[in-house]
Amino acid sequence: MADLKVKVYSQDGSEVGSVTLSKEVFGVEAHNQVMFDAVLTSQANARQATAKTKKRFEVSGGGKKPFRQKGTGRARAGSTRSPIWVGGGTVFGPTGEQNFKIKQNKKAHTLALKSALSLKTKKDLVVLDEFKVSGKTKEVVKLLSAFKAENVKTLIVSEDPLLLQGANNVSNVTLRCVGNISVYDLLNNEKVIVSKEDIKRIEASLNGNK
Repeated sequence: MADLKVKVYSQDGSEVGSVTLSKEVFGVEAHNQVMFDAVLTSQANARQATAKTKKRFEVSGGGKKPFRQKGTGRARAGSTRSPIWVGGGTVFGPTGEQNFKIKQNKKAHTLALKSALSLKTKKDLVVLDEFKVSGKTKEVVKLLSAFKAENVKTLIVSEDPLLLQGANNVSNVTLRCVGNISVYDLLNNEKVIVSKEDIKRIEASLNGNK
């Protein structure tokens, strides 16, 4: 399988060379099902599951019998906190202990990452020679403008703290480090910007997981 040649740019948008990428990582046929499963897993595992309702014994009040047992013509009632009363407890509501965690096996997840990266490599991947920023937001905005990404959702892959500082106030930018890229991040952003060094690190991490 022949490797891919991808153009490398400087931060001002000018082409400065190329980088060779493995087709086994960046040129695979996209598998929609494993990508769907990866996104589903990512979103399910991000749920906090904090929803909770109160059961009858947890609702305050209701200790006094609301009316006498007999002679009123009404059904018997021992507490106003019964589930059949307005303001009473909830019978089958969430308990706050729900577990929505699901798993995807390692091979399928690796294939999903390769599929998502391959889709982006076709037209939405920007490889830079290196990031040169000093922590200012205007530098990140200028970088996005050079690649016509100022108004589109963009994933920037970098561990540079100055880049994180500069991108923190840019609403359409998601910043991830090399080892923390998810399939959801790749598919949820229109453009992916990464340095030449980091794209080779991504390739190395996935090349051993065929």
